[in-house]
Amino acid sequence: MDDNDDLKDLIRTIPDHPKPGILFRDISTLMLEGDAFASTIDRLADLLDNGKPDLIAGIEARGFVFASALAYKLGCGVLMLRKSGKLPGTIVSIEYALEYGTDMLEMHDDACGPGAKVVLVDDLIATGGTALAAVELLRGRGALIDQALFVIDLPELGGADRLRDLDVTSHALLSFAGE
Repeated sequence: MDDNDDLKDLIRTIPDHPKPGILFRDISTLMLEGDAFASTIDRLADLLDNGKPDLIAGIEARGFVFASALAYKLGCGVLMLRKSGKLPGTIVSIEYALEYGTDMLEMHDDACGPGAKVVLVDDLIATGGTALAAVELLRGRGALIDQALFVIDLPELGGADRLRDLDVTSHALLSFAGE
């Protein structure tokens, strides 16, 4: 991870959100700064290995913003990984565990096929539950996914390590200690 302190300075920390003891890393303050947002997208693109992917898969909701801008920069498509019940038409889904219950990710069943080279993108990786589910969902359709990009990593929560266990290289621009 390179020195991205200029971007880190634009991330607002909100204590005790969504529950006591959590330090919420609010990326919306970075997104409000046009030059910083553009630089974030350029720097994410620079982290990619193995050339241009076919698709950038963004996780709802902030991941859509970064995935769309990155796909535009790279000249590739955007695949939306949505929460349950938001997509029309035929979908494929995966249920995954959260700290207190379960959630579901969905995508159109024809969004990608066997052999599609896909890079996963989201604003932040913490425990990795959603990212791991996304990888499983994409690979279940035959996608080739070996990279994931994040603006922020919370390394103490182990999500990037869990992705590496699935042979997915996780790149992040910024790292914050703690939650």
